[in-house]
Amino acid sequence: MKTLTLFIATALAEIIGCYLPYLWLKQGRSAWLLLPATVSLVLFAWLLTLHETAAGRVYAAYGGVYVAVALIWLWVVDGVRPTPWDATGVAVALLGMGIIMFQPR
Repeated sequence: MKTLTLFIATALAEIIGCYLPYLWLKQGRSAWLLLPATVSLVLFAWLLTLHETAAGRVYAAYGGVYVAVALIWLWVVDGVRPTPWDATGVAVALLGMGIIMFQPR
């Protein structure tokens, strides 16, 4: 559970760190959004270091959780409901993440 919570926090930090510059560049919002975006991306990088597994394995497995969190963001923040194809893609990505992270050691 700790690993999953850490992955979710990491994904949120990355998405926020990228979404805020998007708002500035695409929607003409304030350039001041770049400050919290920078903090969020630094937090993202730091959170990735908290995992106990080898970095390459963490990055590979993190991708599955990122896909799931990004689609939740799509629904909650952007107001676009994911399709059944999106849900299937998330299931496949999370299955891959589980295989990578929870393999016998």
